[in-house]
Amino acid sequence: MFERFTKDARAVVEGAFAQAEGAGAQAVDAEHLLLALLDREGSRASFALAALGLGERRQAVRQALGEARRRAGLTRADADALAGLGIDVSEIVARVEEVHGVGAMSGDRSDGRWWSGRRPRFSRGAKDVLERSLRIALAHRDRHIGDEHLLLALTVLPGAPAETLADHGVTHESLIRVLYGGGEAKAG
Repeated sequence: MFERFTKDARAVVEGAFAQAEGAGAQAVDAEHLLLALLDREGSRASFALAALGLGERRQAVRQALGEARRRAGLTRADADALAGLGIDVSEIVARVEEVHGVGAMSGDRSDGRWWSGRRPRFSRGAKDVLERSLRIALAHRDRHIGDEHLLLALTVLPGAPAETLADHGVTHESLIRVLYGGGEAKAG
């Protein structure tokens, strides 16, 4: 499938590996793909994010993703649902971190080294993003998978990346307007 990726999309995948390695993660997750997209400049996805006003809020997105990772990837909606059952996720996180250290629920290694000494593989969530990006490209009759297709896939798949993007005004619909509609979209 990677032979269908544009140079920008390949750079995002490589950037996601770098993000995962830097965090000591055991696998490349969907959030690492989003973090790599936030680092890009001069591509269709970076243009769309800037057009939607995310350029100056990148650090807030990074912080929101970090908080979700501390909750073992649970979205706020997941935490709210558990709260309805009497389970306080923030209390569980606090107790686990008290015993095992900050970020213990993220699955990252605290020493930043790999378990096996080799690069991480893709998690199921990251594979879902890659597969969905192919479907999105085909639906738009685009010959290649670009970084914009990765971004669009992140907005339609459930999880912390989609929730975080939506919280910052970046939805699938707003991206479609910017990327394919020719009009201007406003965040909000």
